[in-house]
Amino acid sequence: MQPRNMSMSGVVDLAAVKAAGEAKAKAEQARAEAARQAGQGGAAPAAGAVPPSALVIDVDEAGFERDVLQLSAEVPVVLDFWAEWCEPCKQLSPLLERLTVEANGRLVLAKVDVDANQMLMQQFQIQGIPAVFAVVAGQVLPLFQGVAPEQQIRETLAQLVQVAEERFGIIGIEVDPNAEGAAPAAADAEAEAPAGPYDALLEAAVVALDAGDLGGAVQAYKNVLADDPANTEAKLGLAQAELLARVQHMDPQAVRAAAAENPKDPAAQIAAADLDLVGGHVEDAFGRLVDTVRVTFGEDRDAVRLRLLELFEVIGADDPRVSAARTALARVLF
Repeated sequence: MQPRNMSMSGVVDLAAVKAAGEAKAKAEQARAEAARQAGQGGAAPAAGAVPPSALVIDVDEAGFERDVLQLSAEVPVVLDFWAEWCEPCKQLSPLLERLTVEANGRLVLAKVDVDANQMLMQQFQIQGIPAVFAVVAGQVLPLFQGVAPEQQIRETLAQLVQVAEERFGIIGIEVDPNAEGAAPAAADAEAEAPAGPYDALLEAAVVALDAGDLGGAVQAYKNVLADDPANTEAKLGLAQAELLARVQHMDPQAVRAAAAENPKDPAAQIAAADLDLVGGHVEDAFGRLVDTVRVTFGEDRDAVRLRLLELFEVIGADDPRVSAARTALARVLF
C-alpha cells in the first residue's frame, strides 16, 4: 500500500474533543503513573522526567481521552493504528517506536489495536492499516497511510514537532537521561556543545544589557543563535532583550488607556501585554493575549498568537504559568 496524506496541512476537529482546561494537570498525572509503572524494578527517574519506555504506550477507547487528548496539550501524540494480522504494520510500528525514542520527549507514540478498538477506527474514518495520525492540543492531523520510507517519516515527524512548537507553544516532555534506553545523542549533545565562543558572545550580551545597550544585546544573542539555534540561554536572553527594547520608550499611561478603549485592537493589547510582563504581571499578560486571540481573526490573530509565544520564551517553558497559558491558547484556537 502506497503512503498518502504525508502532509501537516488540513487540521480537523475531533468530534470527541472536550474542553482542555484541566489537560495539563491530568496529563502530568497520567505521565507520572506511566513512569512509575515503567520504572518498577529499576532506578527512579529524575523528578518530572519519564523513562524512554513511557514514550510508547498502548491506547484503548476507555483511556483515549486521558492518554491522548489530555497528553496532547503538552506533547504531540502520534497514533499508530495497527493489527496483529497486518504485515505492513510489523514493518512500520518498530520504526515509529525507534524514531519516537530518538525524539527524546518531543513525541509520544500511542499504539491502537484496531481489532480491539473498532469505535476509534470508525471515528478516525480509517479505510486501511497501517494508518498514522497525530494529535496536537486536542486537534487531529492525518499524517499518512501505509508504509513510507524512513527518511520521509523522519521529515514528517520533524515537521510535526515544529508545528507543535510554533503554533501551540508545545515543546514536549522531559526524558530521564539516566534511564535505560535513553537516546545517547540527546545525552551527549550538551557535553559536545562548543563553549568558548558562545561564552564570550553571551557575556557580551550581558555587558550590553548592563550598559543599557539593548540593540547590542539583541545582536549578541542573535549571533549565538545563528550558529546554535537551540541555545537555551541565548533564546531566553534574546526574548528578554527584545521585550525591554519594545517597552523602553512606551508611555505606560497612554498604552493602558489605548488597550482599555480598544479591547479588540491587537496592537494595543500586545503593547499592554508587554508592559504587564515587564511589570511582573505574568498571568495578566498571558490572559490579555489569550482573550485577544479569542476575539480576533486572520493575520491579527496570528500576530497576537506569535507575541504570546515570544512571551512564553521570556518566562521559560518550565514555568507552570506558561503551561496553563498554552492550554488556554489551545482552547481558544479551536
